[in-house]
Amino acid sequence: MYKVLILPILISLLVHSFKLLIDLAKKRFSWSKAVGYGGIPSSHAALVASVSTSIYLLQGFSIPFALSLILASIILKDAIGLRGYLTTHAKILNKLIKDLPDEEEFKYPVLEERIGHTWLQLLVGVILGIALTLLFF
Repeated sequence: MYKVLILPILISLLVHSFKLLIDLAKKRFSWSKAVGYGGIPSSHAALVASVSTSIYLLQGFSIPFALSLILASIILKDAIGLRGYLTTHAKILNKLIKDLPDEEEFKYPVLEERIGHTWLQLLVGVILGIALTLLFF
């Protein structure tokens, strides 16, 4: 149970802390980003890669491993696809709000624009998820 549940969660938290360190180094750290989405590396990608790697190491090519790959692919596709659309929409809505007259602009919240991931962010997350799982397994 530890190797399929706890280890991937710990790896996801570790990878998320890498993201926070990168934001600190680039001087763009904020608490809202610390608990938000997006950025490099993807801790979601690391989590699903770690789960799949753990299952493979325990059971080899098996039905649970195949199911983990299917679910991982859905999560990764949503991280880049659906959340990518949300990022685009947030940027457009923020621009439209900023273009409103000053007395109207304050009525609308500024939306978070860092929601989706790029392919590179996902790839780095997957590589870290697999590598850290192999290291700590």
